[in-house]
Amino acid sequence: MSCGCGSIDKNDGKNVVDLIRSKGKDNFPLRNFHDIECVNCKETFTMKTHVDKCPTCNMVYGVTPCSSHDKNNIKTADINY
Repeated sequence: MSCGCGSIDKNDGKNVVDLIRSKGKDNFPLRNFHDIECVNCKETFTMKTHVDKCPTCNMVYGVTPCSSHDKNNIKTADINY
């Protein structure tokens, strides 16, 4: 199953999260976990799946499987998105 990375605006976090969820890959574990400083509450947490959220404020983050190797490709969606 393709992740469809070429078919979306990768700068729009909601589009990224929607795509990952539509492919059923939101709970798939990342090959490399990433420590993220939350843009909302500034707490640091470890992102472990392709769609994950800050445990403190519930800000949702997403990264496509084909770009998950680079922490800079992780995009912010919204709180409880």
